[in-house]
Amino acid sequence: MSIVRTTAVSGVSFLVMAGVLWGTGGLLGRMLADAAGLSSLAVAAYRLAVGGLLIVGYLLVSGRRVPRHPAAWRRITATGTLAALFQGCYFTAVSLTSVSLATLVTIGSAPVLVLLVRRRTAERRQVGAVVLALLGLGLLVGLPADGPGAVLAGSAFAVLAGAGFAVMTVLASRPIPGLDDMSTTGLGFTFGGALLVPLAGATSGLGFVPDVRTVGLLVALGVVPTAVAYTCYFRGLRSASATVGVVMALLEPLTAAVLAALLLGDRLGAVGVTGAVLLGAAVILAGRGNPDRPVPEPSA
Repeated sequence: MSIVRTTAVSGVSFLVMAGVLWGTGGLLGRMLADAAGLSSLAVAAYRLAVGGLLIVGYLLVSGRRVPRHPAAWRRITATGTLAALFQGCYFTAVSLTSVSLATLVTIGSAPVLVLLVRRRTAERRQVGAVVLALLGLGLLVGLPADGPGAVLAGSAFAVLAGAGFAVMTVLASRPIPGLDDMSTTGLGFTFGGALLVPLAGATSGLGFVPDVRTVGLLVALGVVPTAVAYTCYFRGLRSASATVGVVMALLEPLTAAVLAALLLGDRLGAVGVTGAVLLGAAVILAGRGNPDRPVPEPSA
């Protein structure tokens, strides 16, 4: 097995790209839901299934071999299950409360959970980046205004979503020989989509009238914030730590807020701008503190 040295800079670059691309997911998902009349859970099911199938199709056309080692398939199954848990619980939290609360608890709890798991190896710089990021996230998305009951129920699902994302991140930071990033994303998300499709079909339904706009939005949602973004994320975690990965994920709400301000006319205000600056500072702090490490090159 050959060893390739992927630098810390390149790993962080992939994570930054993933976080920025994820920021388009909310806008594309919202546009798709409005155009096709789909629920958030149905959008999540389509997102995973379409993104995964597009990658699988590319792998088949390009002649890539399907992983055969049992360890690779265990990782693929775990990734798909955790992705389905993350997406399903997050959108359930959104439906019970609000996008701001679901985002605050889900994205905010993930780095805390990773730090708890890796508290013995956590550096002061990483802890400081997480604290700064949580403060910035709270200012950016705002504190919830829902009643206690709604906050409790929504927060429970949001924490589950954050836990799913955190575990998926920790697993992805431990590469498996013979399993590349595209295969992990494509096969794993196809499996995760298959888990969500029956749930969405039995609750909100999956039917819609296809036209050029809805199909285009569906493909864009499957490609940009799903297939490409998660492939970049898993690639970045081959050299960057899991803690850095979950901090970089905070670029998602930051990018979404900027896009909403530019394209939808939403105003951040002084508090939101302050939160955005703190988030940006946390990302820079986490990226600068990421050590380099060699990673195994996956075989075909």
